[in-house]
Amino acid sequence: MHEAKWLRIFSLALTVILIVGTLAACGTKQKDTGTTTQNTGTTENSGKQQGGETTTETKAGMEGWKPFEKNVTIKIPVYDRGVEGLPPVDNNYWTKWIQQNFGDKYNITVTFEPIPRNDVMTKYALLIAAKETPTILMEYDYPKVSQWASEGAMREISLDEFAKVAPTYYQAMVDNDLLQYTSIGGKTYFVCAVRPYAATEYKWVNFYRMDWLRKVGYDHVPTNIEEEIDALTKIKEAGLTDIEPMSLKLPTANYQANLFREFPLDEKEWAMHAGIDVAALPWEPVKKAIKKDNLYWHLGLVTKEFELNDDATERANFIAGKLYSYGGYMASYVDWLDAFYKNNPDAELAIGTVLYDDKGNITFDITDGIPSERSNTPFGMVIGFSSIASDDQLKAAWMYLEWMKQDDVLHTMQYGIEGIHYTEYDEYGYPVLKDMTGMEERLGYNDNKDYWCVVVESKERDTIEDSIAAIAPKNLPQDFTQDMIDMYYVKAEKYERGWIYPDPIFTVTIESMNEYRASLLSLFQEFYTKLVKCDPDEFDALYEELSKQYLEAGYQEIMDEKLAAYEAGNSTRLPEKSRK
Repeated sequence: MHEAKWLRIFSLALTVILIVGTLAACGTKQKDTGTTTQNTGTTENSGKQQGGETTTETKAGMEGWKPFEKNVTIKIPVYDRGVEGLPPVDNNYWTKWIQQNFGDKYNITVTFEPIPRNDVMTKYALLIAAKETPTILMEYDYPKVSQWASEGAMREISLDEFAKVAPTYYQAMVDNDLLQYTSIGGKTYFVCAVRPYAATEYKWVNFYRMDWLRKVGYDHVPTNIEEEIDALTKIKEAGLTDIEPMSLKLPTANYQANLFREFPLDEKEWAMHAGIDVAALPWEPVKKAIKKDNLYWHLGLVTKEFELNDDATERANFIAGKLYSYGGYMASYVDWLDAFYKNNPDAELAIGTVLYDDKGNITFDITDGIPSERSNTPFGMVIGFSSIASDDQLKAAWMYLEWMKQDDVLHTMQYGIEGIHYTEYDEYGYPVLKDMTGMEERLGYNDNKDYWCVVVESKERDTIEDSIAAIAPKNLPQDFTQDMIDMYYVKAEKYERGWIYPDPIFTVTIESMNEYRASLLSLFQEFYTKLVKCDPDEFDALYEELSKQYLEAGYQEIMDEKLAAYEAGNSTRLPEKSRK
């Protein structure tokens, strides 16, 4: 409550006391699940509400919402993935549908800010510098949003106040244990979308040329390095491709080296090195991983001029039938898989998982190390709110999240059919459509996940089998549904053994990481290229020299700061089954 307003109320109370001789006082101190109390414009001691209205009690959630007296404009970020042939991400059927069904109802103008998917940080940096940040700032990677918070681009929030406006959204965070990720340095900035099956991600699939493997004597996808080198060498010698059979390109900071990590893990090493934002060049597992790439490069099994390679070239070579493997996220229609089979009608692909013994039990070949993987974080989008947003804009953004969380809205957004609640589904879990009249415009923007990702990361059905069947590619010469289900259960087994575990998340800002992230990425790519192409006999000496330079360029500061945060209790911990 503002000081001037309090003084007026206090003076009035004294007057009443003098006249009637009776003390009357009221007011309660609110409990806050966050760490700050912001004037969000929802309610304050059940008093003033957004839109200039005054009420003695406001119902939580949508029942208590009323249109703003004056129009409020909010801007929501949406990834621009650069897909040709689709309407603009900020002006299409779904942006209009959101405005008509949400914005118009509450006197809110909803606009969208395109964010290039492959250059998120640059776009946000420009928006922040120009003081044009969207009302919501959101990303999947925690260090990115924590950087925006530390730079002052986000405002602190009260989770108690958020829960009044968006109780459904808030409860989902409680149910999924996400409140622990809402604060940085003791200050609350974020809310989090839910990520189902975080530790057993099943949507990304790597495919391998099983027809090539059969021609060189294999009846399975190689499960260790020795087999893989043998198979690739034979594929090359047989002339099954006129380029190197495996694609290699410059790595990003996401150079995890999971296979070469000792298991169980040393938790301090994990805290200092694990993560997708800065590559851990001086860490022994990374050394081993680069040494493997050096071996493959000198054997001629991977792209010779890999520093010139990119995703588009890699995909084109796979579609042309020149690469041994390629991977991506699955959906009922995957354009590059469709194109691959059209160009290679006699090809056979396989999904690489692991082998089963004669009793049907999962077996792991761990000759080269533990087949460990990085778990996704339990949250999807981490969402903060612009420090230049007004209280009305903040409330409107919270309303937007709660509205999107409603079952009917989310169902419509995910399935693309307005106003239809399905009772029939086909064998793949898709709703049965009996009348497609007028649907062309609605389906014109067919990837609208980048709108509903503010509440949940993926569509989910009653069972994991149904969920996988729904996103397994359709209308191909091969059906991969059961293979993808098998892959999921392999991951579930690995997770139970502790072989799938998350990266550390810090509840304080790692300032040095924000400072050195970009420069270290450039340096890592330069050093990686030198190490992969160097004479194998000179690898160890060159690695020591370049690792020292990398430490001096800022990585030592990152290690020290991460370790200090870990030892102070300002980070998550490894699952017990994964650590020493």
